[in-house]
Order: sequence, then structure tokens, then C-alpha cells
Amino acid sequence: MSTLRVAVAQILSGSDPEQNLELVARQTAEAADEGAQLVIFPEATMRRFGLPLAEIAEPVDGPWAKQLREIAEHHQLVVVAGMFSPSADGRVNNTLRAVGPGMDAHYHKIHLFDAFGFRESETVAPGTEPVVIMVGGATVGLTLCYDVRFPGLYTRLAELGAQIICVAASWGAGPGKLEQWQLLTRARGLDSTSYLVAAAQADPATAGIPLDGRAPTGIGFSAVISPQGEVLRSLGAEPGLLLADLDLDIVEQTRAAIPVLANRRF
Repeated sequence: MSTLRVAVAQILSGSDPEQNLELVARQTAEAADEGAQLVIFPEATMRRFGLPLAEIAEPVDGPWAKQLREIAEHHQLVVVAGMFSPSADGRVNNTLRAVGPGMDAHYHKIHLFDAFGFRESETVAPGTEPVVIMVGGATVGLTLCYDVRFPGLYTRLAELGAQIICVAASWGAGPGKLEQWQLLTRARGLDSTSYLVAAAQADPATAGIPLDGRAPTGIGFSAVISPQGEVLRSLGAEPGLLLADLDLDIVEQTRAAIPVLANRRF
């Protein structure tokens, strides 16, 4: 049996990238103490939405990312966290950075959240390429928030070998949005017959923080979903750390029993 222990850090990002790194360091230390090989932080870990992003954006090998790498290497695990990097057209990229021993990768969010009255594309440039990384013998796909509404990306990641797919999110609040988050994450696990690891920003209201209602600042409910679409572990709205042992043999067994990737015709 091949197993990967993953941790999901459901945090509340603030306005200061350095203070957010301190939060990452504390949560990574806790995950390492629990034996995690991979810890996933939400979208916008560097700075929460609802604030200017260009002024804090840095290259993927800039000071913020270098400190992120130092945290990961100190604890000898892979850290995945959301940051913002400059784009060629003057906007920023909404970036998921993966660092650690032998790991140096990044994914730019492909699908931008131009929905529910919010226009991410005004300040963020879209990425173009899906990304997979290797962690402890497992192939892991990287996605961000609004990506979860587009099943083609998840089946493509499975085609690229992903056994586990991370979706790091700062989900917008609103009527029906929690139900959509839960439905979509389970569906993407089924579409790809992969583990779906959903790392979300916590709900600021749980800490008494009043924020701009238009900005997608998080609702919590991080979860780990099985390749059969079952919720294996989940959190509520408050900050927390979730751990799960993912048996990779289950992925192969599921794909043999429900070969949707092999059977699809479009």
C-alpha cells in the first residue's frame, strides 16, 4: 500500500504578507509534527482578497517565496500556498506555489472569477497550462478556486497522471455558495477519479472580522474527498488543520471499477 499523509491548513489571511508567512510557519510546524508530507494552504495566502494585489506581488522566486521554501525545507515537507506574482501585461498572476526538498513549481490560475459581481480579470491575468508535481511518490495536480467549476481541467490533470488534485480556494460567500462548494469538490473527485483535497480560507466572520462583502474572502469547509466522491474529512467555518492519509491504491481500484477516463468519448 502506498500512502501519502496530507495536511490542509484552513487559515484567515490578513493584509500583511510577512504576518501571513508567520501563520504559514506555525501551521507547517504543526503539520510536520503530525507526520504530514504535504501541507496545502488556501488561495490568497500571501494577502487576502479585497485589498490591492499589485503592490505586494513578487516573482515566484522572490523574497516571499524564498521564505516559504525555507519553512518547507526546515520541516522537510512540501508546502503549497497561494501567492501573487507580476504578469507581463501589468496585472498579477494568481499563483499556487509548491516548494520543499526537491520541489520548485508553480501554477497560475487558468479560470478567473468573473462572476457574482466580482471581476478577477481586471487585476489578474489568466494562466494557460495545467501543472502536476510529485510528492512522496504521488502525482499531485494543482488548481485554484474558480477552476473547480470546470471539470475539463480535472480530467486533464488525471490524464497527466494526477492521483490527488488540490484546489486552494478563497470561496465567496452568498446564498447557496456553501452547497455549491461542497457539490463541486465532490463532483471533481468523481470526474477525475482522484482524491480531491480542498484547502479553503476560513470564514472571517468566525473571528469577528468585517470585510468587503463583494470580495471572495472565504467560507471555510475545507475537505478531503475520495475518488468515489465521498467526504473523508472536513472542517467547519473556523480556522483549523485537517490531516488525512491517502491510500493511492484506492485511486487505481476506483479507475478499474469506474473507468470514466477510459470510457469518455468527448
